[in-house]
Amino acid sequence: MRKGYALVFLAASMWGTLGIFAKLLYGYNLDPFTIVFFRASTAFFLLLLYNNFRDDLNLKKDKLKFYAFYGFFSVFLFYVLYFYAVKLSSVSLAVLLLYTAPIYSTIMGYLIFKERITPMKLASLGMVLVGVLFVTELNGSVNIVGIILGLLSGFTYALYGILGKIAVREESPGEALMYTLGFGTLFLLPFTKFSIPMGAIPYLVALGVFPTFLAYLMYNHALQDIEASRASIVATVEPVVALILAYLIFHEVLSMRQIFGASLIIFGALLLQYEESISK
Repeated sequence: MRKGYALVFLAASMWGTLGIFAKLLYGYNLDPFTIVFFRASTAFFLLLLYNNFRDDLNLKKDKLKFYAFYGFFSVFLFYVLYFYAVKLSSVSLAVLLLYTAPIYSTIMGYLIFKERITPMKLASLGMVLVGVLFVTELNGSVNIVGIILGLLSGFTYALYGILGKIAVREESPGEALMYTLGFGTLFLLPFTKFSIPMGAIPYLVALGVFPTFLAYLMYNHALQDIEASRASIVATVEPVVALILAYLIFHEVLSMRQIFGASLIIFGALLLQYEESISK
């Protein structure tokens, strides 16, 4: 398997643990803004150490506006839109709308980077979208504002990969991520509560290390190797991992519908790797 695909798969697998961390941290009555602030700030501190050790701190002043834009839309606004989409609709519907991101990535990848839209890429995209639909158990409640916010969260999620593709042209993956999370942390700061129970601290640290610092670092490295649209499609394995972990840890019921959806997502992601292997 090509290195970029493996890195996206590992990153998405770590993102699949977010639901586990959320359940554990909500048990301490922490609000989402506080959780994501400590998630971003912990990862930022680790990246500061990481980049300082690698001597990768060479940001030009003219790039500050770019990273402020990147951090606002792909960290702060993404978290805010997703949080309110969950609040106004449901977790399942919010997840489903979030994973419209590959559609936006495919369109923007074509317009900005001239990434080809091949029949096999479209087939893969169709499979993962149908797969997410099957994996996600929807209820009957529908909120129009929640749907709009969910669609916008998918757009800001896709924007992370597009802007990341631009960022890693000049900065290293770790440096680009550090600046992005740094600005995202600043935008989240006014909404954060700092009274944290001692028992929650290990989970907040783990949240900052695994599905943030390591996962995004791997994803940024992957963007140096593969198309942004392909990375976005492969990243849809995240809800599959979340589903499996929920089954193993919390003993949540895994239906045949969800197993079928998970299979479609994995097959669709593998189809992209197959296409690239036969095109060489």
